[in-house]
Amino acid sequence: MSQQKPRKPLSAEQIRAKVLEDPDSKRIAKAVGLDLAAYADKVVDYAMNPDKEPQLQVASDEALRAAGYDPPSAEDVGKFFLAGANGELGLETVRLDRSGFDASPNGAGKPSLSGTEGQKQATVDSAKSQELMDQVRKGGGRIN
Repeated sequence: MSQQKPRKPLSAEQIRAKVLEDPDSKRIAKAVGLDLAAYADKVVDYAMNPDKEPQLQVASDEALRAAGYDPPSAEDVGKFFLAGANGELGLETVRLDRSGFDASPNGAGKPSLSGTEGQKQATVDSAKSQELMDQVRKGGGRIN
């Protein structure tokens, strides 16, 4: 049985670089209302401080109204959660829980070393093959 080696901890700069190069990061940043750099900084902050709790701001309805927001009623919030549970929010195609950092359990996206089933084998020209082998042995031929 093979065991995974423990991973070497990544530096903040390495984590930030991975987040910035991940194609899903831009979409996720937009979905959470941040620009890409601010999103990357948040990810680095939580990655470097795994015990840190996410920020949650609770405000009274009066404070929200004073800030210019119209707070939803308890009934509206309940309907929102039910719609989310029923898949009616249109978010089922957006997978914010997946990114390029996730391991692919079935090897999806990796090239096959054996080719696809039913694929025609490449033909081998033995004369050309021998000519190439002779050039390799002699060190002949130019590589540009």
